[in-house]
Amino acid sequence: MAEDWQAKDKLKPKGLDGISDQQVEYHFETHYKGYVKKLNEIWEKLPGADRSKANQNYSEFRALKLEETFNYDGALLHEIYFGNLTSEHTQVPESLKKQIEKDFGSYENWVEDFKATGTAFRGWALLVFDLNTGKLRNIGADIHNTNGIWNAIVIMALDVYEHAYYVDYGPKRAPYLDAFLKNVNWKDAEKMLEKAHKMYEIFK
Repeated sequence: MAEDWQAKDKLKPKGLDGISDQQVEYHFETHYKGYVKKLNEIWEKLPGADRSKANQNYSEFRALKLEETFNYDGALLHEIYFGNLTSEHTQVPESLKKQIEKDFGSYENWVEDFKATGTAFRGWALLVFDLNTGKLRNIGADIHNTNGIWNAIVIMALDVYEHAYYVDYGPKRAPYLDAFLKNVNWKDAEKMLEKAHKMYEIFK
């Protein structure tokens, strides 16, 4: 029986500061749900793919496995992204702020580095907790299934594909980065960091 991934409608944020409901609507309904739909289609087809013809140049199995990670990671990162947004304007929790200051020198240094990462990459800026070292890192990805660090847990995901901001800002990415940081759900990020710390104690 094939697996099935259900879109999480409860994650759709509203009333954000600087990110319109229309922008969120297009992003959530078209892009995020598009990844979920294609992932389920791939999972339907994979059991019937001919594994005896698997080939690194081209095969149906290779194509399905390649697009499986693209759509799976696309769905997952979008769920983290939307979960990271809230209209409540929460403050940075002390535990998370201390970890940021420890690993980046200061909160301001982290913001500068995170925004620079969001400017330098085509797809994502990610704040991750690296289980290999026990440190927070900002990493970038041009597409969903590249440039990750193995054994890293995503704490915060910033979508910087054009579809995330063109309705509101056209080609101007900088004001969108500022708007994202105004709407961060720090409580959600704190929960992810707490889980990451527990994993690190087991992992190290």
